[in-house]
Amino acid sequence: MSDFPTLKTERLTLRELTQEDAVGLFAIHSDAEAMKWFGADPITEPHQAEQLIELFASWRTSPNPGIRWGIEDIATAALIGTCGFFKWNRAWRSCAIGFEMAQSAQGQGLMKEAVYAALRWAFQHMELNRIEALVHPDNARSLNLLEKAGFVREGTLRQAGYWNAAHQDLSLYTHLRAHETRSNLVC
Repeated sequence: MSDFPTLKTERLTLRELTQEDAVGLFAIHSDAEAMKWFGADPITEPHQAEQLIELFASWRTSPNPGIRWGIEDIATAALIGTCGFFKWNRAWRSCAIGFEMAQSAQGQGLMKEAVYAALRWAFQHMELNRIEALVHPDNARSLNLLEKAGFVREGTLRQAGYWNAAHQDLSLYTHLRAHETRSNLVC
């Protein structure tokens, strides 16, 4: 992953996050309701959004690299969320996926569009066999999206997460390369 890949869909541009995105990212990550299922407490200070952008950028050079796209609405040029892959184990050909979206953009199929584009790219360019997603069992929207994208529930990781001052159970979902050709990754 030398050059950052930009992905285009009908309504979105998935692109590299820059420090100019800090205001938009702060708006998303400081919204407690939007971040309810993210797996981390909402941020409270604008500089934390800048640090988050730096963290996402550092994933590209870490021992188990990753990539995180900013999701930009083509119609408004607004940053409406992020999605990407992390904990890429090249030897095992596996990684994890994560995503979040501003409340104002939810319920329009935009995250589905972004995730499908990211999945197509990952299977094509990262030589993956397995993509994992850890999702709170009450996060119905994300569970529905993952199932539509071809992910299969494998089980529950008891108290695997900790945010909102509580241990959280997480459901493990996976998507295998063998299922990639059978899943409908077309929006």
